[in-house]
Amino acid sequence: MQEQPNRAAASALYRAIWRWHFIAGLLVLPFMLILAITGGIYLFKDEANDALHRQLRFVQPVQAPMLAPSQIVAAAIDSHPGTPMTYLPPAAPDRSAAVKIKGADGVKDTIHVNPYDGQVLGSIWDAGAAGSPTMYVVRKLHSLKYVGWLGNRMIEAAAGWMVLLVASGIYLWWPRGRRQGTFRIKAARGRPWWRDLHAVTGIYTAFFIVFLAMTGLPWSSVWGGKFYDIAYSMGLGMPDGYWSKYPSSTQPVGEALDRSPWIMEHQPMPHSLTDAGVPAALDAVVTTVESRGIVPGYALTIPAAPEGVFTASVYPDDISDERVIHLDQYSGKVLYDAGLQDLGTLGRWAEWGISVHMGQEWGLANQIVLALACLAMVLLSVSGAVMWWKRRPQGAIGAPQMPLDWRIPRGLLLIAVAAGVFFPLVGLTMLVIVAIEVILYLTARRRLTPGRA
Repeated sequence: MQEQPNRAAASALYRAIWRWHFIAGLLVLPFMLILAITGGIYLFKDEANDALHRQLRFVQPVQAPMLAPSQIVAAAIDSHPGTPMTYLPPAAPDRSAAVKIKGADGVKDTIHVNPYDGQVLGSIWDAGAAGSPTMYVVRKLHSLKYVGWLGNRMIEAAAGWMVLLVASGIYLWWPRGRRQGTFRIKAARGRPWWRDLHAVTGIYTAFFIVFLAMTGLPWSSVWGGKFYDIAYSMGLGMPDGYWSKYPSSTQPVGEALDRSPWIMEHQPMPHSLTDAGVPAALDAVVTTVESRGIVPGYALTIPAAPEGVFTASVYPDDISDERVIHLDQYSGKVLYDAGLQDLGTLGRWAEWGISVHMGQEWGLANQIVLALACLAMVLLSVSGAVMWWKRRPQGAIGAPQMPLDWRIPRGLLLIAVAAGVFFPLVGLTMLVIVAIEVILYLTARRRLTPGRA
Protein backbone atom coordinates (compact mmCIF):
# COMPACT_ATOMS: atom_id res chain seq x y z
CA MET A 1 0.00 0.00 0.00
CA GLN A 2 2.93 2.29 0.69
CA GLU A 3 4.32 1.91 -2.85
CA GLN A 4 1.57 3.93 -4.54
CA PRO A 5 1.96 7.09 -2.35
CA ASN A 6 5.74 6.90 -2.76
CA ARG A 7 5.34 6.65 -6.50
CA ALA A 8 2.97 9.61 -6.52
CA ALA A 9 5.42 11.68 -4.47
CA ALA A 10 8.28 10.74 -6.80
CA SER A 11 6.17 11.71 -9.80
CA ALA A 12 5.30 15.06 -8.19
CA LEU A 13 8.98 15.70 -7.46
CA TYR A 14 9.95 14.86 -11.02
CA ARG A 15 7.28 17.14 -12.46
CA ALA A 16 8.24 20.00 -10.14
CA ILE A 17 11.91 19.76 -11.09
CA TRP A 18 11.01 19.39 -14.78
CA ARG A 19 8.81 22.47 -14.61
CA TRP A 20 11.50 24.56 -12.93
CA HIS A 21 14.14 23.28 -15.34
CA PHE A 22 11.87 24.27 -18.21
CA ILE A 23 11.04 27.76 -16.88
CA ALA A 24 14.62 28.54 -15.84
CA GLY A 25 15.88 27.21 -19.17
CA LEU A 26 13.63 29.57 -21.14
CA LEU A 27 14.70 32.52 -19.00
CA VAL A 28 18.42 31.72 -19.22
CA LEU A 29 18.44 30.63 -22.88
CA PRO A 30 19.19 34.03 -24.49
CA PHE A 31 21.92 34.77 -21.94
CA MET A 32 23.48 31.34 -22.44
CA LEU A 33 23.61 31.97 -26.18
CA ILE A 34 25.25 35.37 -25.66
CA LEU A 35 27.79 33.98 -23.20
CA ALA A 36 28.60 30.94 -25.35
CA ILE A 37 28.98 32.78 -28.66
CA THR A 38 30.92 35.78 -27.37
CA GLY A 39 32.97 33.62 -24.98
CA GLY A 40 33.89 31.21 -27.76
CA ILE A 41 35.07 34.12 -29.92
CA TYR A 42 36.99 35.81 -27.09
CA LEU A 43 38.93 32.61 -26.39
CA PHE A 44 40.82 33.35 -29.61
CA LYS A 45 41.22 37.07 -28.92
CA ASP A 46 44.97 37.15 -29.50
CA GLU A 47 44.79 35.14 -32.71
CA ALA A 48 41.97 37.35 -34.00
CA ASN A 49 43.85 40.55 -33.14
CA ASP A 50 47.02 39.27 -34.82
CA ALA A 51 45.07 38.45 -37.97
CA LEU A 52 43.09 41.70 -38.04
CA HIS A 53 46.05 43.98 -37.30
CA ARG A 54 49.05 42.04 -38.48
CA GLN A 55 50.65 45.09 -40.08
CA LEU A 56 50.64 46.82 -36.68
CA ARG A 57 51.60 43.97 -34.41
CA PHE A 58 54.43 42.27 -36.33
CA VAL A 59 57.83 43.44 -37.63
CA GLN A 60 60.70 41.85 -39.46
CA PRO A 61 63.40 41.08 -36.88
CA VAL A 62 66.91 42.22 -37.74
CA GLN A 63 70.38 41.56 -36.33
CA ALA A 64 70.56 44.86 -34.47
CA PRO A 65 69.79 46.06 -30.95
CA MET A 66 66.35 47.52 -30.33
CA LEU A 67 65.93 51.20 -29.62
CA ALA A 68 65.74 52.40 -26.03
CA PRO A 69 62.22 52.70 -24.57
CA SER A 70 62.52 56.49 -24.42
CA GLN A 71 63.34 56.61 -28.15
CA ILE A 72 60.32 54.45 -28.99
CA VAL A 73 58.01 56.64 -26.88
CA ALA A 74 59.47 59.79 -28.48
CA ALA A 75 58.80 58.39 -31.97
CA ALA A 76 55.20 57.63 -31.01
CA ILE A 77 54.63 61.14 -29.59
CA ASP A 78 56.17 62.78 -32.66
CA SER A 79 53.63 60.96 -34.80
CA HIS A 80 50.66 61.35 -32.42
CA PRO A 81 51.12 64.29 -30.00
CA GLY A 82 49.75 63.72 -26.52
CA THR A 83 50.58 62.36 -23.09
CA PRO A 84 52.17 58.88 -22.90
CA MET A 85 50.16 56.63 -20.61
CA THR A 86 51.59 53.14 -21.09
CA TYR A 87 54.66 51.62 -22.70
CA LEU A 88 54.49 48.04 -23.98
CA PRO A 89 57.90 46.58 -24.93
CA PRO A 90 58.02 44.04 -27.77
CA ALA A 91 56.90 40.65 -26.44
CA ALA A 92 59.13 38.85 -28.98
CA PRO A 93 61.79 39.74 -31.60
CA ASP A 94 59.14 39.82 -34.35
CA ARG A 95 56.68 41.96 -32.40
CA SER A 96 56.24 45.72 -32.46
CA ALA A 97 56.46 47.96 -29.43
CA ALA A 98 53.38 49.95 -28.48
CA VAL A 99 52.75 53.23 -26.70
CA LYS A 100 49.35 54.29 -25.40
CA ILE A 101 48.88 58.02 -25.75
CA LYS A 102 46.07 60.26 -24.52
CA GLY A 103 45.42 63.09 -26.92
CA ALA A 104 44.26 66.61 -26.11
CA ASP A 105 40.68 65.46 -26.70
CA GLY A 106 41.02 62.82 -23.99
CA VAL A 107 40.89 59.89 -26.42
CA LYS A 108 43.53 57.21 -25.88
CA ASP A 109 45.14 55.56 -28.91
CA THR A 110 47.72 52.79 -29.16
CA ILE A 111 50.66 53.65 -31.41
CA HIS A 112 52.66 50.72 -32.78
CA VAL A 113 56.36 51.32 -33.43
CA ASN A 114 59.05 49.22 -35.07
CA PRO A 115 61.50 48.78 -32.17
CA TYR A 116 64.51 48.46 -34.51
CA ASP A 117 64.24 51.70 -36.50
CA GLY A 118 61.53 53.74 -34.74
CA GLN A 119 59.13 53.68 -37.73
CA VAL A 120 55.56 54.29 -36.66
CA LEU A 121 53.50 51.43 -38.10
CA GLY A 122 50.12 52.97 -37.36
CA SER A 123 47.64 53.57 -34.59
CA ILE A 124 44.41 52.07 -33.31
CA TRP A 125 41.86 53.17 -30.74
CA ASP A 126 42.95 51.79 -27.38
CA ALA A 127 40.66 48.93 -26.38
CA GLY A 128 42.41 48.04 -23.13
CA ALA A 129 42.81 44.36 -22.36
CA ALA A 130 40.70 43.42 -25.39
CA GLY A 131 43.52 44.55 -27.69
CA SER A 132 41.34 45.85 -30.53
CA PRO A 133 37.99 47.61 -31.06
CA THR A 134 36.50 44.40 -32.46
CA MET A 135 37.38 42.33 -29.40
CA TYR A 136 36.30 45.23 -27.19
CA VAL A 137 32.77 44.88 -28.58
CA VAL A 138 32.87 41.10 -28.03
CA ARG A 139 34.06 41.58 -24.44
CA LYS A 140 31.35 44.14 -23.66
CA LEU A 141 28.66 41.93 -25.17
CA HIS A 142 29.91 38.98 -23.12
CA SER A 143 29.38 40.91 -19.89
CA LEU A 144 26.38 42.92 -21.17
CA LYS A 145 28.13 46.10 -20.02
CA TYR A 146 26.34 47.95 -22.79
CA VAL A 147 23.24 47.61 -20.58
CA GLY A 148 25.05 49.10 -17.57
CA TRP A 149 24.79 47.79 -14.01
CA LEU A 150 21.63 45.84 -14.85
CA GLY A 151 23.43 43.85 -17.53
CA ASN A 152 26.10 42.69 -15.09
CA ARG A 153 23.46 41.50 -12.65
CA MET A 154 21.47 39.74 -15.36
CA ILE A 155 24.58 37.82 -16.43
CA GLU A 156 25.34 37.00 -12.78
CA ALA A 157 21.85 35.61 -12.25
CA ALA A 158 22.08 33.64 -15.50
CA ALA A 159 25.43 32.12 -14.45
CA GLY A 160 23.97 31.00 -11.13
CA TRP A 161 20.91 29.53 -12.83
CA MET A 162 23.17 27.68 -15.26
CA VAL A 163 24.66 25.78 -12.32
CA LEU A 164 21.17 24.85 -11.09
CA LEU A 165 20.09 23.91 -14.62
CA VAL A 166 22.98 21.45 -14.79
CA ALA A 167 21.99 19.92 -11.44
CA SER A 168 18.31 19.63 -12.36
CA GLY A 169 19.22 18.43 -15.85
CA ILE A 170 21.28 15.56 -14.43
CA TYR A 171 18.30 14.59 -12.24
CA LEU A 172 15.97 14.59 -15.24
CA TRP A 173 18.55 12.74 -17.38
CA TRP A 174 18.90 9.88 -14.90
CA PRO A 175 17.49 6.83 -16.77
CA ARG A 176 15.33 5.24 -13.99
CA GLY A 177 14.81 2.29 -16.32
CA ARG A 178 13.26 4.36 -19.10
CA ARG A 179 14.24 3.93 -22.72
CA GLN A 180 15.67 7.37 -23.26
CA GLY A 181 18.99 8.74 -24.41
CA THR A 182 21.66 8.35 -21.79
CA PHE A 183 25.23 8.41 -23.10
CA ARG A 184 24.29 8.33 -26.77
CA ILE A 185 21.44 9.46 -28.99
CA LYS A 186 18.98 6.59 -29.48
CA ALA A 187 16.02 8.25 -31.18
CA ALA A 188 16.07 8.55 -34.96
CA ARG A 189 14.05 11.69 -35.55
CA GLY A 190 11.43 14.10 -34.25
CA ARG A 191 11.17 15.51 -30.76
CA PRO A 192 12.71 12.40 -29.13
CA TRP A 193 15.86 12.99 -31.21
CA TRP A 194 16.07 16.59 -30.00
CA ARG A 195 15.46 15.39 -26.42
CA ASP A 196 18.29 12.86 -26.71
CA LEU A 197 20.59 15.48 -28.25
CA HIS A 198 19.81 17.85 -25.40
CA ALA A 199 20.34 15.20 -22.71
CA VAL A 200 23.51 13.67 -24.15
CA THR A 201 25.12 17.04 -24.86
CA GLY A 202 24.30 18.19 -21.35
CA ILE A 203 25.68 15.15 -19.54
CA TYR A 204 28.99 15.28 -21.40
CA THR A 205 29.50 18.99 -20.84
CA ALA A 206 27.95 19.45 -17.38
CA PHE A 207 31.31 19.86 -15.65
CA PHE A 208 32.55 22.43 -18.15
CA ILE A 209 29.37 24.50 -17.93
CA VAL A 210 29.57 24.62 -14.13
CA PHE A 211 33.28 25.44 -14.31
CA LEU A 212 32.75 28.30 -16.76
CA ALA A 213 29.86 29.68 -14.71
CA MET A 214 31.74 29.55 -11.41
CA THR A 215 35.02 30.96 -12.76
CA GLY A 216 33.13 33.78 -14.46
CA LEU A 217 31.30 34.82 -11.29
CA PRO A 218 34.31 36.60 -9.68
CA TRP A 219 33.74 39.41 -12.23
CA SER A 220 30.14 39.86 -11.10
CA SER A 221 29.02 42.66 -8.82
CA VAL A 222 27.11 40.92 -6.03
CA TRP A 223 28.58 37.40 -5.88
CA GLY A 224 32.05 38.56 -6.95
CA GLY A 225 32.01 41.42 -4.46
CA LYS A 226 31.08 39.12 -1.58
CA PHE A 227 33.70 36.56 -2.62
CA TYR A 228 36.32 39.32 -2.73
CA ASP A 229 35.37 40.62 0.73
CA ILE A 230 35.29 37.15 2.29
CA ALA A 231 38.64 36.19 0.76
CA TYR A 232 40.22 39.37 2.11
CA SER A 233 38.65 39.15 5.58
CA MET A 234 39.91 35.58 5.97
CA GLY A 235 43.42 36.51 4.82
CA LEU A 236 43.03 34.28 1.76
CA GLY A 237 42.90 36.95 -0.92
CA MET A 238 45.09 40.04 -1.09
CA PRO A 239 47.74 40.46 1.65
CA ASP A 240 47.47 43.54 3.88
CA GLY A 241 50.92 44.82 3.02
CA TYR A 242 49.84 45.69 -0.49
CA TRP A 243 48.74 49.22 0.39
CA SER A 244 49.45 49.73 4.09
CA LYS A 245 53.20 50.47 3.79
CA TYR A 246 52.84 53.50 1.54
CA PRO A 247 50.35 56.34 0.97
CA SER A 248 47.55 55.25 -1.36
CA SER A 249 45.12 56.90 -3.71
CA THR A 250 41.40 56.40 -4.16
CA GLN A 251 41.90 54.94 -7.62
CA PRO A 252 41.53 51.12 -7.73
CA VAL A 253 44.21 49.06 -9.45
CA GLY A 254 41.60 47.71 -11.88
CA GLU A 255 40.89 51.22 -13.16
CA ALA A 256 44.53 52.28 -13.39
CA LEU A 257 45.77 49.22 -15.29
CA ASP A 258 44.44 47.60 -18.46
CA ARG A 259 44.94 44.18 -16.94
CA SER A 260 45.70 43.19 -13.37
CA PRO A 261 45.14 40.15 -11.16
CA TRP A 262 41.44 39.98 -10.33
CA ILE A 263 42.08 39.75 -6.60
CA MET A 264 43.99 43.09 -6.76
CA GLU A 265 41.51 45.04 -8.87
CA HIS A 266 39.70 46.74 -5.96
CA GLN A 267 42.82 47.65 -3.99
CA PRO A 268 43.94 51.31 -4.17
CA MET A 269 46.98 52.31 -6.19
CA PRO A 270 49.90 53.34 -3.97
CA HIS A 271 51.43 56.83 -4.10
CA SER A 272 55.06 57.74 -4.56
CA LEU A 273 56.94 58.74 -1.40
CA THR A 274 56.84 62.37 -2.55
CA ASP A 275 54.83 64.36 -5.07
CA ALA A 276 57.60 66.58 -6.40
CA GLY A 277 60.98 66.22 -8.08
CA VAL A 278 62.45 64.95 -11.32
CA PRO A 279 60.76 61.75 -12.55
CA ALA A 280 62.95 58.71 -12.99
CA ALA A 281 64.08 58.04 -16.55
CA LEU A 282 61.89 55.58 -18.41
CA ASP A 283 64.92 53.60 -19.58
CA ALA A 284 66.11 53.17 -15.99
CA VAL A 285 62.66 52.07 -14.82
CA VAL A 286 62.47 49.46 -17.61
CA THR A 287 65.92 48.19 -16.66
CA THR A 288 64.87 47.85 -13.01
CA VAL A 289 61.68 46.01 -13.88
CA GLU A 290 63.32 43.58 -16.28
CA SER A 291 66.19 42.90 -13.89
CA ARG A 292 63.59 41.55 -11.44
CA GLY A 293 62.66 38.84 -13.92
CA ILE A 294 59.27 39.99 -15.18
CA VAL A 295 58.34 37.92 -18.23
CA PRO A 296 57.92 39.42 -21.74
CA GLY A 297 54.52 40.80 -22.66
CA TYR A 298 54.29 43.16 -19.72
CA ALA A 299 52.98 46.71 -19.81
CA LEU A 300 54.53 49.66 -17.98
CA THR A 301 51.98 52.26 -16.87
CA ILE A 302 53.48 55.76 -16.71
CA PRO A 303 52.34 58.02 -13.83
CA ALA A 304 49.68 60.52 -14.87
CA ALA A 305 49.79 62.61 -11.68
CA PRO A 306 52.62 64.06 -9.52
CA GLU A 307 52.00 61.52 -6.76
CA GLY A 308 51.53 58.56 -9.11
CA VAL A 309 53.76 55.51 -9.54
CA PHE A 310 55.22 53.51 -12.38
CA THR A 311 53.50 50.12 -12.56
CA ALA A 312 54.71 47.11 -14.53
CA SER A 313 52.11 44.36 -14.83
CA VAL A 314 51.82 41.15 -16.78
CA TYR A 315 49.07 38.54 -17.01
CA PRO A 316 50.71 35.78 -19.10
CA ASP A 317 49.39 32.45 -20.33
CA ASP A 318 51.29 30.73 -17.52
CA ILE A 319 49.55 32.25 -14.53
CA SER A 320 52.48 31.39 -12.24
CA ASP A 321 54.36 34.25 -13.96
CA GLU A 322 51.66 36.81 -13.11
CA ARG A 323 53.28 39.93 -11.68
CA VAL A 324 52.58 43.50 -10.54
CA ILE A 325 55.47 45.84 -9.66
CA HIS A 326 54.99 49.41 -8.38
CA LEU A 327 57.91 51.85 -8.47
CA ASP A 328 58.30 55.32 -7.00
CA GLN A 329 57.93 57.94 -9.73
CA TYR A 330 61.00 59.95 -8.70
CA SER A 331 63.51 57.57 -7.13
CA GLY A 332 62.59 54.52 -9.19
CA LYS A 333 62.55 52.51 -5.96
CA VAL A 334 60.43 49.35 -5.99
CA LEU A 335 57.53 49.91 -3.61
CA TYR A 336 55.77 46.62 -4.13
CA ASP A 337 56.44 43.47 -6.14
CA ALA A 338 53.69 40.86 -6.07
CA GLY A 339 53.41 37.56 -7.88
CA LEU A 340 50.92 34.73 -7.74
CA GLN A 341 52.79 33.13 -4.84
CA ASP A 342 52.17 36.26 -2.74
CA LEU A 343 48.39 35.87 -2.88
CA GLY A 344 46.25 33.96 -0.43
CA THR A 345 44.79 30.55 -1.24
CA LEU A 346 41.46 31.83 -2.57
CA GLY A 347 43.29 34.53 -4.51
CA ARG A 348 45.50 31.95 -6.23
CA TRP A 349 42.53 29.69 -6.99
CA ALA A 350 40.55 32.59 -8.43
CA GLU A 351 43.48 33.67 -10.61
CA TRP A 352 44.00 30.13 -11.90
CA GLY A 353 40.28 29.66 -12.59
CA ILE A 354 40.07 32.95 -14.48
CA SER A 355 43.16 32.05 -16.53
CA VAL A 356 41.62 28.72 -17.56
CA HIS A 357 38.25 30.43 -18.14
CA MET A 358 39.94 32.72 -20.66
CA GLY A 359 41.67 29.83 -22.44
CA GLN A 360 45.18 30.84 -21.42
CA GLU A 361 46.56 28.26 -19.03
CA TRP A 362 47.20 25.31 -21.37
CA GLY A 363 47.50 27.08 -24.68
CA LEU A 364 45.63 25.81 -27.73
CA ALA A 365 44.31 22.71 -25.94
CA ASN A 366 42.65 24.97 -23.35
CA GLN A 367 41.09 27.07 -26.10
CA ILE A 368 39.78 24.09 -28.09
CA VAL A 369 38.23 22.34 -25.07
CA LEU A 370 36.42 25.48 -23.94
CA ALA A 371 35.40 26.34 -27.52
CA LEU A 372 33.76 22.90 -27.72
CA ALA A 373 32.05 23.59 -24.39
CA CYS A 374 30.73 26.88 -25.80
CA LEU A 375 29.48 25.03 -28.89
CA ALA A 376 27.77 22.51 -26.61
CA MET A 377 26.04 25.38 -24.77
CA VAL A 378 24.73 26.64 -28.10
CA LEU A 379 23.47 23.11 -28.92
CA LEU A 380 21.77 22.88 -25.52
CA SER A 381 20.06 26.22 -26.08
CA VAL A 382 18.94 25.39 -29.62
CA SER A 383 17.78 21.86 -28.77
CA GLY A 384 15.92 23.12 -25.71
CA ALA A 385 14.20 25.81 -27.78
CA VAL A 386 13.25 23.29 -30.50
CA MET A 387 11.82 20.85 -27.95
CA TRP A 388 9.75 23.62 -26.43
CA TRP A 389 8.52 24.80 -29.82
CA LYS A 390 7.53 21.29 -30.88
CA ARG A 391 5.63 20.48 -27.69
CA ARG A 392 3.91 23.79 -26.95
CA PRO A 393 0.15 23.98 -27.58
CA GLN A 394 -1.11 26.60 -29.98
CA GLY A 395 -1.27 29.95 -28.24
CA ALA A 396 0.24 28.69 -24.96
CA ILE A 397 3.70 28.59 -23.41
CA GLY A 398 3.58 24.84 -23.03
CA ALA A 399 5.26 24.54 -19.62
CA PRO A 400 5.13 21.10 -17.97
CA GLN A 401 1.96 20.78 -15.91
CA MET A 402 2.24 21.92 -12.32
CA PRO A 403 1.87 18.96 -9.92
CA LEU A 404 -1.15 19.33 -7.65
CA ASP A 405 0.34 16.81 -5.22
CA TRP A 406 3.37 18.67 -3.90
CA ARG A 407 4.74 16.12 -1.44
CA ILE A 408 8.30 17.21 -2.11
CA PRO A 409 11.07 16.17 0.29
CA ARG A 410 12.21 18.84 2.71
CA GLY A 411 15.77 18.20 1.59
CA LEU A 412 14.95 19.64 -1.81
CA LEU A 413 13.56 22.79 -0.19
CA LEU A 414 16.74 23.13 1.85
CA ILE A 415 18.82 22.75 -1.31
CA ALA A 416 16.77 25.47 -3.01
CA VAL A 417 17.23 27.80 -0.03
CA ALA A 418 20.97 27.09 0.11
CA ALA A 419 21.28 27.76 -3.63
CA GLY A 420 19.42 31.03 -3.21
CA VAL A 421 21.74 32.11 -0.40
CA PHE A 422 24.90 31.08 -2.27
CA PHE A 423 23.71 32.82 -5.45
CA PRO A 424 21.87 35.90 -4.11
CA LEU A 425 20.48 37.04 -7.46
CA VAL A 426 19.30 33.49 -8.18
CA GLY A 427 17.56 33.57 -4.80
CA LEU A 428 15.87 36.85 -5.72
CA THR A 429 14.60 35.57 -9.06
CA MET A 430 13.65 32.30 -7.38
CA LEU A 431 11.37 34.16 -4.98
CA VAL A 432 9.65 35.87 -7.91
CA ILE A 433 9.13 32.54 -9.67
CA VAL A 434 7.88 30.91 -6.44
CA ALA A 435 5.37 33.72 -5.93
CA ILE A 436 4.05 33.20 -9.47
CA GLU A 437 3.99 29.42 -8.98
CA VAL A 438 2.03 29.73 -5.72
CA ILE A 439 -0.56 31.97 -7.38
CA LEU A 440 -0.93 29.53 -10.27
CA TYR A 441 -1.11 26.56 -7.85
CA LEU A 442 -3.81 28.12 -5.71
CA THR A 443 -5.74 29.13 -8.80
CA ALA A 444 -5.60 25.58 -10.16
CA ARG A 445 -6.70 24.06 -6.82
CA ARG A 446 -9.54 26.56 -6.58
CA ARG A 447 -10.82 25.51 -10.00
CA LEU A 448 -10.71 21.82 -9.00
CA THR A 449 -12.50 22.37 -5.67
CA PRO A 450 -16.14 21.20 -5.95
CA GLY A 451 -18.71 23.94 -5.75
CA ARG A 452 -16.37 26.66 -7.05
CA ALA A 453 -16.63 28.26 -10.44
